[in-house]
Amino acid sequence: MPHELLEARGITFGYNRNTPILSDWDATFSAGEVVALTGPSGRGKSTLLYLLGLMLKPGAGDVLLDGVESTRLPDAQRARLRATLFGFVFQDAALDATRTVLDNVIETALYRGEPRDTAQGRALELMAQFGVNLRAHHTPGQVSGGQAQRIALCRALLNNPRILLADEPTGNLDPDSATIVVDAMREQAANGGTVVVATHDPALVARCDRVIQL
Repeated sequence: MPHELLEARGITFGYNRNTPILSDWDATFSAGEVVALTGPSGRGKSTLLYLLGLMLKPGAGDVLLDGVESTRLPDAQRARLRATLFGFVFQDAALDATRTVLDNVIETALYRGEPRDTAQGRALELMAQFGVNLRAHHTPGQVSGGQAQRIALCRALLNNPRILLADEPTGNLDPDSATIVVDAMREQAANGGTVVVATHDPALVARCDRVIQL
């Protein structure tokens, strides 16, 4: 029987109280699967990822992790859960232009209190796996869009997260870079993780186990 690692229960959210983006929304996400969130632009795919990833709090309802409610937890505890359980791939890679590529990748390890040397070793392994190891001491402004997205994926996978959330991870990538990113997400699920992607990309949707239309 699938293990439901992540669950949204009765989620309601809106930036304007009178026009909620989501209303009494339910879904479950099991370990071992890649789930696509699809729908027209503005329908709330990115917002839903932020809710599932504990970066936003719903107006009503709850997000459960391993069956445990998270919405009413103190902010510090929610931040700790984000740092330890989740990996995030943002739509624009969201790399800090003032820091090296390597420092961008190991950033989340510092929130978890990991020794820099340990995090750096793991980061360099991932960067070699995804073909961006020669860019370790460059800054984000010196890499291509495809390389930046693969660097963002390295950052997201650094702690081998149980839950990987990705927002349009292939939206601006060439086919080869997109294949590398999707293969990595499939591997994360095969290793027991839960992967949720917001996407318009039909090729990515075709490689997901399940689709949720918003």
